[in-house]
Amino acid sequence: MEYLTDIINAFVLLTNFVLLPALSYGSQLALGALAVTLVYSILRFSNFAQGDSMAFGTMIAILFTWFFQQQGWVISGIPTALFVIPFAIIVTASYILLTDKFVYKYYRKTNAKPITIVMASIGVMFITGGIVRLIIGPKQHFFSDGARFIFNAREFKVFTGLSEGLAFKTSHLLTVTIAVLLVWFVFYFLQKTKTGKAMRAFSDNKDLALLSGIDPDKVVRVTWILAASLTTIAGVLFGIDKGFMAQQYHLLLLPIFASVIVGGIGSPLGAIAGAFVVSFSEVLLTYAYKKFLIYLLPQSLEPNSLVQLIGTEYKYAISFVILVIVLLLRPTGIFKGKVL
Repeated sequence: MEYLTDIINAFVLLTNFVLLPALSYGSQLALGALAVTLVYSILRFSNFAQGDSMAFGTMIAILFTWFFQQQGWVISGIPTALFVIPFAIIVTASYILLTDKFVYKYYRKTNAKPITIVMASIGVMFITGGIVRLIIGPKQHFFSDGARFIFNAREFKVFTGLSEGLAFKTSHLLTVTIAVLLVWFVFYFLQKTKTGKAMRAFSDNKDLALLSGIDPDKVVRVTWILAASLTTIAGVLFGIDKGFMAQQYHLLLLPIFASVIVGGIGSPLGAIAGAFVVSFSEVLLTYAYKKFLIYLLPQSLEPNSLVQLIGTEYKYAISFVILVIVLLLRPTGIFKGKVL
């Protein structure tokens, strides 16, 4: 009976520090990867400004959150950031549409090579990151209102009588729920609506789509608005979960691109699957298993070290290694997307 309790404690420990964080982080990556996939599939270039665009959208949400809090427009227990997301999406979409008008549109009209547009997106990345740091600074910020937990570790211990506590954060519930609803909406929009079908046709065969009377400018606008919405929501959910710091969002570009490539470039389902492969790999490989093994092993075999496969400072290196392995062994990814 005591050993069974130890097994349950070990499972609770793993759920608290690995499964829930990886599920939440994977959902955030999935939304960012889906935005990259939409841009790649329809506009035919890899958007390296994705991470800093997420920072921009989150920054706008923070500024609106501060304003709402100053005005007293808050609801007890609910993060104000949720109410300001629509405003943040409008501002972010406007910024991205202006970027498209003054940067990307020129390269589309001149039929520039994809690598040229990628280089332009790198320039947009640095400009966007600079704007974010100029306005809100490089320091870390937190969304300070709203209930942090659905239930905390102490409440779980009292309720179950276990030694280990399980903390179910509000950010976990919000992230997974909103991600599921958004993914469902994107797939419904692309599969069932007239505009979504036009976007798919434009992605499959641009010349044939133009001959069919599809408005390319409308397709581009809708693509950017969808990408901006996914980008902003992903950024805000990440900020609610882990706090906001511009540099941290800049570094998110690597796991997001790793997610896209692992799943299959150009495949929306692949982007989602790849995001969870990356998130679980990062969390599983950087977690210290000492306490987990103490619950499961005899006392004579209990480890003295942390039993950590890779230090947390190398977390983003895991994404890079996964990316390289996939490019070498299976360039088309899990869902057989396009080869780079």
